[in-house]
Amino acid sequence: MTERSSQAGSPKHRGLRGFVQDNGLGLFFTAAFVLALVGQAFAGHADFNNQMAADQLQQISLGEYVTTSDFAVDVSENWQSEYLQFFLYVGVTVWLLQRGSPESKELHKAGTESDEAQLVGEYAQEGSPRWAKVGGWRRAVYSHSLLLVMGTVFLLSWLVQSITGTAAHNEQRLRQLQAPLSWADYLGAADFWNRTLQNWQSELLAVASMAVLSIYLRQRGSPESKPVGAAHRATGVEG
Repeated sequence: MTERSSQAGSPKHRGLRGFVQDNGLGLFFTAAFVLALVGQAFAGHADFNNQMAADQLQQISLGEYVTTSDFAVDVSENWQSEYLQFFLYVGVTVWLLQRGSPESKELHKAGTESDEAQLVGEYAQEGSPRWAKVGGWRRAVYSHSLLLVMGTVFLLSWLVQSITGTAAHNEQRLRQLQAPLSWADYLGAADFWNRTLQNWQSELLAVASMAVLSIYLRQRGSPESKPVGAAHRATGVEG
């Protein structure tokens, strides 16, 4: 009886409901992302055609709009700022601490920590990833793989923003009978840095707010919050 109950609760026997339960967080935010992207496409299309009408130019279909540089630059400028946020957060929280915040490590754990604390090499456990058990370049790469991927996606999306931004900006300049800019010239243009910095500042403010407000405020049951009754000065404690 006990064995049968154990098997029924295993991942192989839980089916779709079990999969959704085990992956609810990722599924929720993926679905929310898709809905937001679709909503942006419809809203951006309407706004784009309003501008075309104001300039007495031909309007375009939704399908045509989502292949334009205008849509691509709007999407990519948001992606790069989000990945910049996580790239910085993953990196600086290795060394920088915030007393009382659940977003910070405990105050005595600043730095990359010992092999024993990180469960690598001889301290690896049975379920540890294979590259955590070996040494050399594989462990070095795997030890920083999250930061490397976040940084790579940030740089690639920022590159896409600069390229599509150049095209979108030049389309606007041509409608105003102005000479187009080269990609290198656009990198120094106010339009590029206005798009970039207005996204960066909002992401950085959000992270700073979360790190500081979570010292004093609580959300019962959330891993992003300390337990409701935890002291304000308790650091690195999640509820």
